[in-house]
Amino acid sequence: MTYDIRLTKRADKDFSQLGKVEKQKAVQALGKLKNEPYAGHTLFGKLSGVRSLEFSAPGGAYRAAYVVREDLRRCVVFLVGPHENFYALAERRYEALKKLQKPEA
Repeated sequence: MTYDIRLTKRADKDFSQLGKVEKQKAVQALGKLKNEPYAGHTLFGKLSGVRSLEFSAPGGAYRAAYVVREDLRRCVVFLVGPHENFYALAERRYEALKKLQKPEA
């Protein structure tokens, strides 16, 4: 059974700001989550419960931060971007995501 992949509005905006090649690499990486939702590595501390999926593009190293919703068979991506300052931004966005706790997320 496959998983649905959803990007939050902010992650969708992140994605739209990537260059053409970076977008292609991100689509390939995120596509893996349909069949392998736990492909990214587990994060700890303030990001406990979050996974980070790494991908590379000619511009450098990139990441996607996401949570797996087993109840909905869904991966919710809330951040896509370059490695630089990624985890600090991920902490802020994850806190906001937890506060929303929308069932459809």
